[in-house]
Amino acid sequence: MSLSYYIQLSEEVAEAKRTNKPVVALESTIISHGMPYPQNIETARNVEKIIRDKGAVPATIAIMDGKIKIGLSDSELVQLGKEKDVEKVSRRDLPAVLASKKTGATTVAATMICADLAGIRVFVTGGIGGVHRGAQETMDISADLQELAKTNVAVVCAGAKSILDIGLTLEYLETQGVPVIGYQTSDFPAFYTRQSGYGVDVHAQSAEEIAHMLHVKWELNLEGGAVIGNPVPREHEMDPNEVDNIIHDAVKAANDGGITGKETTPFLLNRLKEISQGATLTTNIALVENNAVTGADIALALNALKTTSN
Repeated sequence: MSLSYYIQLSEEVAEAKRTNKPVVALESTIISHGMPYPQNIETARNVEKIIRDKGAVPATIAIMDGKIKIGLSDSELVQLGKEKDVEKVSRRDLPAVLASKKTGATTVAATMICADLAGIRVFVTGGIGGVHRGAQETMDISADLQELAKTNVAVVCAGAKSILDIGLTLEYLETQGVPVIGYQTSDFPAFYTRQSGYGVDVHAQSAEEIAHMLHVKWELNLEGGAVIGNPVPREHEMDPNEVDNIIHDAVKAANDGGITGKETTPFLLNRLKEISQGATLTTNIALVENNAVTGADIALALNALKTTSN
């Protein structure tokens, strides 16, 4: 079977590809594993609407019925948001989930792979995975970081979740040659807060500036993606000290419960929501929607550059 057998574009995405309209990829683990129902479905719909309103086309990606779906219908969004036992799919899981025809939600790494297969260069998410705290002993490092080093997709995010070791995450990205770009910031954002205390490689003021860097990178055949750190809007930022205390309690609960591997992040996010009485969920929704605005702007600017250079 050819590669095209496994990839199914929605009508909206297929039309965008035919007419050279910019497309923005969206992951699906945020729907199935990252947020509770019904906020997960509401947020997915809002993010898609934001991207359409900016003049681009959203492509939420998931694995369904043995196909990589690039763009989901509303009923498929609802299915992902409600269905139990949806597989969490990273690079290693793609073949098994496709072959078994199970329903799978794509992580950052898997979404990058699928977006690349569909020729989509800009991807919006909440935050990237990274080096987990204590990775010196556990070797718990997200596959997202390796994917960023090899796959030509730019990831717009609110930085890395502060449940991770952000310093080591940035060191890993530097070693892999992945540029970390701060959008209107010189400080790498920490998901719930605007600043992590760690710098970025490049401070960009506009979507056009970022698009130009990406265009040059890929014209030079420099393999791999880029991280665009887009801080959570100031009015939705949480207090850094409060976040540190909540994360400390959540990490302790995970360690005490023997939670490891790909179950760690969903467990911690749910625990954070409980401890903060929903405050982390409110911030999470706000930052994802803000990333959709920035991602759409970058996709539009990148598309304009490609059209001009052809």
